[in-house]
Amino acid sequence: MATYAIGDIQGCLEPLQCLLEEIKFNPRHDKLWLAGDLINRGPDTLATLRFLYRLRDSITIVLGNHDLHFIAVYYGLRKRGKNDTLDELLRAPDCADLVYWLRQQKLVHSDPALNFTMVHAGIPPQWDLTEALARAREVENVLQSDNIEHFLTGMYGNLPCRWSDDLVGIDRLRLITNYFTRMRFCSAEGELELQTKENAHAAPIGFAPWFSFLERKTRTQKIIFGHWAALEGRTNIKNVYALDTGCVWGGSLTALRLEDERKFSCDCLA
Repeated sequence: MATYAIGDIQGCLEPLQCLLEEIKFNPRHDKLWLAGDLINRGPDTLATLRFLYRLRDSITIVLGNHDLHFIAVYYGLRKRGKNDTLDELLRAPDCADLVYWLRQQKLVHSDPALNFTMVHAGIPPQWDLTEALARAREVENVLQSDNIEHFLTGMYGNLPCRWSDDLVGIDRLRLITNYFTRMRFCSAEGELELQTKENAHAAPIGFAPWFSFLERKTRTQKIIFGHWAALEGRTNIKNVYALDTGCVWGGSLTALRLEDERKFSCDCLA
């Protein structure tokens, strides 16, 4: 038995199947962790989500910003973007079932036995793992509730950009969501900078990659994340594993075997 974590798939089914063949994945014995952005932008969004749904007993998922965006579009609370590839999925007869399944997924997953934690974008430096899991549950509970449409309506936006325990309501939920699904650069105090999407050296003054702060409270945890293709799978930081290697942009799809930290990849065609 082995556990493999895979970066952003974004509807690229052929590279995913190539990678599963490369690692000789057996759903009867092995487990998959998926670091979010399962769908959108790639050519096979519907087929990818159906494929993963069939494997659901063998996979653990954290949601990414594209997954949340799809849910908002499904509820009619957000317009499709010009580069979205969601039309076939939205017309599918099983779309409601797939949306319901996604709504049950996590924002942060941690396994003490494997000593790994997975999140789509990152964990802000001011939170330890216990705090991160608690904040994730706040959003997860709303996603699974009858109040989901209120959350999805207010989910979009860049403010507030800095955490305070006094935050309440949709402002609190929006910032938690932005930390876990959109963050790249922030300050040591956790102030978000959400405009810059280039590599780690492009940090604006006063900001740095979220994983680079020496006093980050999760620095002793092994953390897997996706979201940041410009890193090309490199953080140069101990215990932090970047798995978005730009498959949807013609890069590769990458898996990390957690038991020995060996990486595997399959090339993707843009």
